[in-house]
Amino acid sequence: MNRAELLPESRQASGAAGSVWRITTNEPVRMLRDLRPDTPICRNRDMQWNRTLEGKTVERRIRVDWQLCENEAGDLVLRLSDADGHKVALSAPLDLAPAQSTERAAGAMRECLSKLGATIFQARHIDIAWSQARYLPAAAANAWRRAAIAQLEALRAKSLPRLPRRQATQPPVPYPAEALSYLGNVANGRAAAFYARHGVQLIEAAYECHEELGDVSLMITKHCIRYSLSLCPKQAKGVTGVQGTIRAEPMTLINGKERLALHFDCKACEMHVLGRIKKTVLAATPAAPVTFHARRRLPRAVAMKPAGP
Repeated sequence: MNRAELLPESRQASGAAGSVWRITTNEPVRMLRDLRPDTPICRNRDMQWNRTLEGKTVERRIRVDWQLCENEAGDLVLRLSDADGHKVALSAPLDLAPAQSTERAAGAMRECLSKLGATIFQARHIDIAWSQARYLPAAAANAWRRAAIAQLEALRAKSLPRLPRRQATQPPVPYPAEALSYLGNVANGRAAAFYARHGVQLIEAAYECHEELGDVSLMITKHCIRYSLSLCPKQAKGVTGVQGTIRAEPMTLINGKERLALHFDCKACEMHVLGRIKKTVLAATPAAPVTFHARRRLPRAVAMKPAGP
């Protein structure tokens, strides 16, 4: 609801049970199908509670542990592990010089490793286990941290278990129709086999196969020229003297030498643009069957001629 106000005549009523409120809904009442008489409505007057609900209430983060240690050669290694057992390790990006202040260097590294920004991770434990403090520039430390996070995300994505593909329904679900016209866009054997497997008995080739040589629907649109010109039979319903005089007769669309017939399907509220394929198109792009191979055929090696001078 948007607001609720206590009616003046009910202010003197004793107790909340005798109060009458005027409620303004935030949606039209006809859309509230579950709202019925005598339905109890609860309203919270705690503004702090409402502000808390309007803000971010739940945020899921994956806890990770950082460990900055040294390997056998004495080089620094940054180790990162998450709560699911994924672990990555990265060596220092460059040779590091000793730091002047051990506490300051350790504090800077802790602050750097705790900044995980908009990632899905949250630092739980940061362990700085070096025998000698090293100085690492802030830009290099941030790049080191981002590289470790990227490797951990890639490892998590790689180890994510993939759900098995659902088995095909047996027997196959029957197709709603037993015949498909060229509008079904069946242009190859695999598409025809798919529809045949689902019970389609008559399958016509797609229009691109150049088998439809007569006038067919080249375009089916919801946009209707008759409606735009106020010549739609549905617009004439209820108009005295006009109803019954307008019929959805075919029209002709002329563009230069092109003439396209327009037929109107008022029941489906569609306009069909009819035409036939041009002879120049048939001569320029002859139809050819599409062949699918089980494996991709690699081209044979071709001897390259030396380039001329």
